[in-house]
Amino acid sequence: MKIILINRYLHPDESATSRMSSSLASAFAARGFRVIGLASRDLHNDRRQRLPADDRLGDLAIHRLATTRFGRSRLWGRAIDYLTFHLSAALWTLLHARRGDVCIVCTDPPLLSVTLALPLRLKGARMVNWLHDLFPEVALQLSVPGADRLGSTALRLRDWSLARARYNVAPIAAMTRLLGGRGVPAGTLVTIRHWADGDGIRPVGRKDNALRRDWGLADKFVVGYSGNLGRAHEFDTILDAAERLKDREDIRFLFVGNGHKRAEVERRVRDHGLDNVVFRPLQPRERLAESLGAADAHLVSLLPPLEPCIIPSKFYGILAAGRPTLFVGDLDGEVARAVDHGDCGHAVAIGDGEGLARHIVALREAPATCDRMGANARRLFEAEYTEGRGCAEWIQLMASLLPQPESAGARHTGEPLAQESKAS
Repeated sequence: MKIILINRYLHPDESATSRMSSSLASAFAARGFRVIGLASRDLHNDRRQRLPADDRLGDLAIHRLATTRFGRSRLWGRAIDYLTFHLSAALWTLLHARRGDVCIVCTDPPLLSVTLALPLRLKGARMVNWLHDLFPEVALQLSVPGADRLGSTALRLRDWSLARARYNVAPIAAMTRLLGGRGVPAGTLVTIRHWADGDGIRPVGRKDNALRRDWGLADKFVVGYSGNLGRAHEFDTILDAAERLKDREDIRFLFVGNGHKRAEVERRVRDHGLDNVVFRPLQPRERLAESLGAADAHLVSLLPPLEPCIIPSKFYGILAAGRPTLFVGDLDGEVARAVDHGDCGHAVAIGDGEGLARHIVALREAPATCDRMGANARRLFEAEYTEGRGCAEWIQLMASLLPQPESAGARHTGEPLAQESKAS
């Protein structure tokens, strides 16, 4: 018996779900389980590179499926890429899944659980859904073209597939509650929080940070935004704060990353003459600690209607890097509550650019407070969001489905197995 983990991107891709899925699959393999990762042959932000069909990451075997490669720039091309991945994954499952196998199905591409529910049942394999986000709820909230026509059908199919899974794993309790309210069986619902690599991402001192020097930010107070500038994120409040602070020579806003809204953000920066805003590309994994450490405080934003459907994964990297978080969104949402609980930043409502600017100035003028909140962030990370803890909870979940491998004790995560939390 084996574990099959399916996500459209796996190592060496650097997207958030790829890093998370690759680390979990590697943890299973290190624990002695036989693991196969299924992915596409593409990188999420580089269509020029074609990855080999078969690869390894330590003890983890990775097989990459044949798909089209239209890319992310047009919705029709993305839809065809999704469809061909669905078809390739279903065919591979029919050919290679065996009775007793466990297939962990991620949510990239969307609705993959719908396509794989019947093939897995036919082969006698068990499905575990890892819900990084919820589709079609996200598409409906963002008014993605066509979502309004297909949304109700997609919801019924998605819920049907979740009801046939052995477990449905969500990263936040709000998502678990939403699914329970939609009739997904309570016995299948499990909450396991996401995580970041606390060894690869550690606090980097400002004076020791080469990127701060290379980017001309060594003597500035830097407010950073790192990662995807996507449809789910709100930037008007952030840019309003930047405009209010554009005459402060000692404060800079740093955007590191790409995404659907980057061009729009850049256009507004140009139109309003915001010379205090700079853009840089995503950095390779080996420089991620420096990249996150280049900022004195980090911005996270999320549209409030999406709170139960998405958790901004960048938040965990910010905590690991030991930097305060400035959250823009629902003041009663997951990130806002965590920031308040950990005393590691501030939260403002969407539209409160004045309040955001005020918090930025306060951190700039009270470096001891900024440092204290950064230290609190790292403590919160080590207490609740480490990779070891998340993987330990997953290993415990797998132990309820698969016999423990002979080498199960050979390499322990170093942290106690946490109790899984199920919706009541």
